[in-house]
Amino acid sequence: MTAARPSLRITFRSRLLCAGLAASMAVWSMPLAAQPMGIPSMGSASSAELSPALERTLGDAIMEQGRRDPTYIADPDVSQYLTDMGRRLAAHAPGGSPQHITVFGVRDAQINAFALPGGYIGVNSGLVVAAQSESELASVIAHEIGHVVQRHIARGMTQRSQSSGVMMAALAAALLAALSGSGDLAMGVAAFGQAAAVDRQLGFSRQAEQEADRAGFEMMRKTGFDPGGMVRMFNQLSNASRLNEGMGGGGYTSTHPLSIQRMSDIQNRVSELPAVHHRDTDTFWYVRAKLRVAQARDSSQALRLAMEKLQLDARQASGVEQSAAWYGLAYADWQKKDLPAARQALDQAREGGRNSPEIAALSIALALAQGDQVQALAQAQAAWERWPDSQGIALARVDAMQKTGRDQEAVTFLAQRIKQWPELPRLYQLQAQSQERLGQKVAARRTMASYYELTGALPTAVEQLQQARGMSKDFYVQSELDVQIRTLKERLKSDRELLERFKSS
Repeated sequence: MTAARPSLRITFRSRLLCAGLAASMAVWSMPLAAQPMGIPSMGSASSAELSPALERTLGDAIMEQGRRDPTYIADPDVSQYLTDMGRRLAAHAPGGSPQHITVFGVRDAQINAFALPGGYIGVNSGLVVAAQSESELASVIAHEIGHVVQRHIARGMTQRSQSSGVMMAALAAALLAALSGSGDLAMGVAAFGQAAAVDRQLGFSRQAEQEADRAGFEMMRKTGFDPGGMVRMFNQLSNASRLNEGMGGGGYTSTHPLSIQRMSDIQNRVSELPAVHHRDTDTFWYVRAKLRVAQARDSSQALRLAMEKLQLDARQASGVEQSAAWYGLAYADWQKKDLPAARQALDQAREGGRNSPEIAALSIALALAQGDQVQALAQAQAAWERWPDSQGIALARVDAMQKTGRDQEAVTFLAQRIKQWPELPRLYQLQAQSQERLGQKVAARRTMASYYELTGALPTAVEQLQQARGMSKDFYVQSELDVQIRTLKERLKSDRELLERFKSS
C-alpha cells in the first residue's frame, strides 16, 4: 500500500455507493455522459418504491458502516460546524426540509461532496480547503440539500431500469445481512458483483441538477450567505477541471458535470440581486486550517505542502486568517507530538487577543499531554463558561475530567450535555465509560445501547440491553429494559420488512 490510505471517496463509492447509492452523487462528482434521461418530471417520488421511512433506514445503515471508515471525520469541531450550516440552510428550503439534515466530513483532498439517503451529506476536506469564503462552501452544501429536499435521491435510486433494480435489490440484501448480524455491509456489497453496479452508476438529469442549483441559491439567499459564492465556486471548479484535463483520476477533475446553461442561470439570478456582504465566521477559518492538516496526515509530501501554505498565511495574512494559520500549524505539531512547537504556535494564534473554541480545545489537549492536569481542568472550565454551545469544548472538558479521575463529575456533566445534544453519539459512549469505571454496570450498558442505537447498530444495541437485563435485580429496571428491548426489536423487524419489500420489488 502507498503512503496514502484509500480515500473515503473510494470506500464509500465502492463499498457503499456502488450498489445504487451513486445515484445520490450530485453536481460535484457525476459525469455528464452517465446522467440518465430518467426523472422526466419533478413530480413526487413514488412512496411505494422508496418511502421516507425506507430512505432513512438505508441512510442509517450506510452511515453505521461508513463511520468505521478510517477517513470518516469524527472531529466535533468539523461535524458541528458543517451540520449547523446544513441545518441553517435547510430551514429555508423550498417547502421546508422533509428530512433531518446531517453533514459530515470526509478526509479526502479531492474537491467533492455527495448526498446519501436519509438526509446525510458528506463533504470532502478538499472542498472546505478549496473554498475561499464561507459562502462558496455553503453553495455546495445548499446544492446537496436541494437534491435531498426535492427527493432526487429517491427518484434516482428507483428508476425503472434493470441496472438500478439489480443495484437496489443487492443493496437491500446487504443491509439485511448487516441488520441480522450475519455479515457487514462491505462484505454484502462485494458479494453481488460490484463491477456491473459501478459501470451503471445512476446520476441526476440536467433538469434535476438545475433544480438543485435553484433551490440551493434560494436557501443561500434566505440564510444570509452571498449567492455570488455559488458563481465563484462554479468558476473555481471549472478552472480546476481545465487545469487537470488529461490527468485522469476521479473527483471533480474528470467528472464534474457543469454546463454553460447552469452557470449562466445562476449568474443571471445573482445579477438581479443587490450585492451581499457576508462576513465569514471565525469558525470557518479554524476548521478550514484543521482540515488542511488532517487531509494530508498520511502523506509526508502533502503534509509538507500543507505546512508551507499555513506558514505563508501565518506570515502574510492578517486577522482571523493569520490566527487560523498558526492554529493549523499548532494542530500539525500536536499530531506529530512536538508539544513545545505546538504550544509556541498556539501562542502565536492568540496574538492580538484572538481566541476561539478550537484554540481553547487544543490548548486543553496540550496541557493534558504535558501532564499539567490542574491547568487543563482550569482551562476547560473557563472555556466552557465562555463557549457553552461548543461540542468540542464540552468533549475537551470531559476528557480533562476523565483523565484526572473525576468520573462522577463527568457523568453528571455528560447527562446535561445529552439533554443539550441528544443526537451526539460520542456523549453516550463517554458517559458509559465513566459509568463502567464507577461500577455502574447496568447503567453503562443502557447508555451504550443508546450509543449503538444512534449510530445505527441496532442488533448491538439490543445485545447491550439484554446484558443489562441479566445484571439487574431490580424489578422496575428489568421492566424498563424489557420495554426498551421490545421496542428496538420491533424497530429491527420493521426495518427488515421494509428492506425485504424493497429487495423483492
